Amino acid sequence: MTNQRFRLIRWFYPGIGIKRWLVIAIVGALLVLNGANRWFTAEGLHFHVNEILDDAVDDVFSPSYLSWIFIIIGGTLLVWGIRMWLASLMRASIEGGNLVDTLFAMRLRHGFKIVAIGGGTGLSTLLRGLKKYTTNLTAVVTVSDDGGSSGRLQKELGVLPPGDIRNCLVALADDEALVTDLFKYRFSEGEGLSGHSFGNLFLAAMTGITGNFDTAIKESSRVLNIKGRVLPATLGVVRLCASLADGSTIEGESNISAARGKIERVFFDPPIATPLAEVIEAIREADAIVLGPGSLFTSVVPNFLVQRIAQEVEKAAAIKMYVCNVMTQPGETEALTASEHVDALLKNAGAKVADYAIVNDQPPSKLLAAYASEGQVPVEPDTERIQSLGITPIRAQVISEDETVRHDPARLASVVVGLIQRAIAERASYVKSNPVSVSRIAPEQTA
Repeated sequence: MTNQRFRLIRWFYPGIGIKRWLVIAIVGALLVLNGANRWFTAEGLHFHVNEILDDAVDDVFSPSYLSWIFIIIGGTLLVWGIRMWLASLMRASIEGGNLVDTLFAMRLRHGFKIVAIGGGTGLSTLLRGLKKYTTNLTAVVTVSDDGGSSGRLQKELGVLPPGDIRNCLVALADDEALVTDLFKYRFSEGEGLSGHSFGNLFLAAMTGITGNFDTAIKESSRVLNIKGRVLPATLGVVRLCASLADGSTIEGESNISAARGKIERVFFDPPIATPLAEVIEAIREADAIVLGPGSLFTSVVPNFLVQRIAQEVEKAAAIKMYVCNVMTQPGETEALTASEHVDALLKNAGAKVADYAIVNDQPPSKLLAAYASEGQVPVEPDTERIQSLGITPIRAQVISEDETVRHDPARLASVVVGLIQRAIAERASYVKSNPVSVSRIAPEQTA
């Protein structure tokens, strides 16, 4: 019943104009019929279909005037509605060549405004699924990576780490297959080139041409024709540090997980990092904000160390959800349950940045032994503990198993969009709100 009601509401959302003009034409037709019926009645023929309107307007207009008023207004609306309806169809056909493809593209442009915050491969996985539902996507990406090709480019050229940005651009690209092969191509030889990916070098070169990392991302987005936009959380050069439970401090993102200690909190050095104005604007205008999936302390939390971002997310009217990791991560979230992931996120952000937590409730079956040998186990979905933190847990089947255990882009996006639809319907009071409780969303129901 909830989904049926919401689909009815969504039918009236703005699109390319077809529905609204069709409705106007129908209203016009009804008025024409009613006016004609009144004229026939005046001539002595009785059809008895205008009694309801008579009760409302007979005191204002005489029957003789009312007939022609309805016929004129109805005829005008009928002709106008049909004309504009046909014009909408013609415009869609002319703009895109293929009407079906154009209608689908227009629907995506009017989809939910979603801000996805994170980094690493988890964020690109989410974006890959969400772009099938909307192009109103904004990826807010951490820029604290100091390892591999990204770290080398930062040290040698002074550019911000491009790795996570590159992954998001690839995920949102129009021709993802070709761009993926190109941007992920890693040079295996050559002095100075060995170990670098083409995508990282492309962004570094674009930064040199445009003179600004932010502009380089925008120009790269245009070249790749991406669906949405990618924004760095900050343009400031920051170094991620971690305080461990034993009192020691680890400097550098690449060293944090290697330390294999229990992380108490992470912080920036220097501590002040200013957000992009576009990031704050996107958060304020969002219908939904999705955090993760990805490495908790090195991909998700660093975004909230940037000034104002955590506070803006907390007070945003958007639906806010955290996508918990499927497997624990050695040296970072070793042995942490889902509720401990959520607790660490809230404490490090210093604000309530999530209302919901999506946790996987289908344990992997094929690769458990391989992961166990590396010290990784499935994250325990302790939903009762999540509830005690004031967060609504959402249990869902969101993984796929091939060479690795990871979130499945289509399943995860389906659950995210389904949760947005349900939450918006509840806020609109079309569905009676329930107290905080464990919910389960099946991807098949929202696909």
